[in-house]
Amino acid sequence: MPLANTLAVMAALVGATMAIPAPSKVAVEGNPIRLRPRQDISSPYLNTAAKAKGKLWFGTAIDTTTTELSDTSYMTIFNDSNIFGQTTPANTMKWEFTEPTQNNFTLSAGNETVALAKASGKLVRCHNLVWSSELPSWVTGGNWTNATLLAAMENHITTLIEGYGSNCYSWDVVNEALNSDGSFTSNVFLTNIGEAYVPLAYKYATAAVAATGADIKLFYNDYSIESPSTKNTAAVNLIKTIKAYGANIDGVGFESHFSTSYYPTTTQQEQAMASVAAEGVNIHVTELDVACSSVPCSTADLATQATAYYDTISACMGTTACTGMTVWDFDDKYSWIQPSTNGGEGNPDLYYSNYTRHPAYTAVYQAIQGQNCSVC
Repeated sequence: MPLANTLAVMAALVGATMAIPAPSKVAVEGNPIRLRPRQDISSPYLNTAAKAKGKLWFGTAIDTTTTELSDTSYMTIFNDSNIFGQTTPANTMKWEFTEPTQNNFTLSAGNETVALAKASGKLVRCHNLVWSSELPSWVTGGNWTNATLLAAMENHITTLIEGYGSNCYSWDVVNEALNSDGSFTSNVFLTNIGEAYVPLAYKYATAAVAATGADIKLFYNDYSIESPSTKNTAAVNLIKTIKAYGANIDGVGFESHFSTSYYPTTTQQEQAMASVAAEGVNIHVTELDVACSSVPCSTADLATQATAYYDTISACMGTTACTGMTVWDFDDKYSWIQPSTNGGEGNPDLYYSNYTRHPAYTAVYQAIQGQNCSVC
């Protein structure tokens, strides 16, 4: 290829780093060619900014059960510790992956995330030990008594905490145990053990952490607790119950799954965080995403999405006890919220499917810095 043409293509590729979501075009010998957008790993850097302001991280989930690992553009962004300093395995540490048959433990899938984290300087929020969903059939269909299910639960918790050890900064011990009215979610544990399964899970986890000798934090994780509500109050009461059992709980994860049709304000989120922090525990924003009402996001939806992200990050930045912020994956291509399965909603993440950034990325950075939002 002539030098002039080579330079034209190189210039176009460099420019694509800052491209808008639509693929770029550049003329070569009078013929336009379509270039694949490159991943945006330019500044500003979210994790670097968050840590500079005293937070532990800005992070992202990753799902190694998808094609993310073989997607070089995705992994280039994921591996950049300036952007993400923490990760959460979206699926591979859940019960159906780690104990598919009773007492047959397979930790290898979760260790993929651990290895990725170590290679890119990230902390790991390990997720999760006890939940109503993603349970193997031997758990959901077992002929249990109170004693036998407690023994199985203790064995599962102990084996995973000791098996992953200090590779986990924290564990979500119990996940989503509450309904919106503050009652307990129906599941095999509630049916056979009763409400005590929650504090007992933390009692077993506390003993397992002590056995490792590591400083592993124990969290409760849930959604729709991000504003003052009956469910937020129930989560606060759950903290008290766990402590009354002599067990340890270090914090609560605010999942923060929102949409452009609903998201709590900064003030509402700060109030909810204050209620939890008053119990002497920390808060993590654990699964943040904001779905647009339709795909592609309209200009108005992009501004609203940016506002929702901005308000959540601002609430965490304004709350001393909120020590880390995580998005539930960062690229629309791999989001769990796809229009075909969510009533047309989608594109909830900080990056478009072509690895360029939503305006919400700028909003997040400005919230971390305490600046006014320029894209809201």
